[in-house]
Amino acid sequence: MAVSKKRDKDVYKAPRNIGKPESENPKWLVPTALTLLIVGLTWIVIYYITAANWPLPIGNYNLLIGFVFLGGGMVVLTRWK
Repeated sequence: MAVSKKRDKDVYKAPRNIGKPESENPKWLVPTALTLLIVGLTWIVIYYITAANWPLPIGNYNLLIGFVFLGGGMVVLTRWK
């Protein structure tokens, strides 16, 4: 009668923590991102509501400042896990 072969015990097993983040988000990440996004949006809205007189009397550079705040918030959000 034929005898079955025994299986090798040295079979590779993948680690169980694949795909899980190594660490949590820093505590400052979400508040900083939300603050930058809100400040940028508020800056642009105030600029348009006050007919380009506020927040600073520098003309269309106010739009640039608002978009820099928005962009900064988006850059910070790229670190969110």
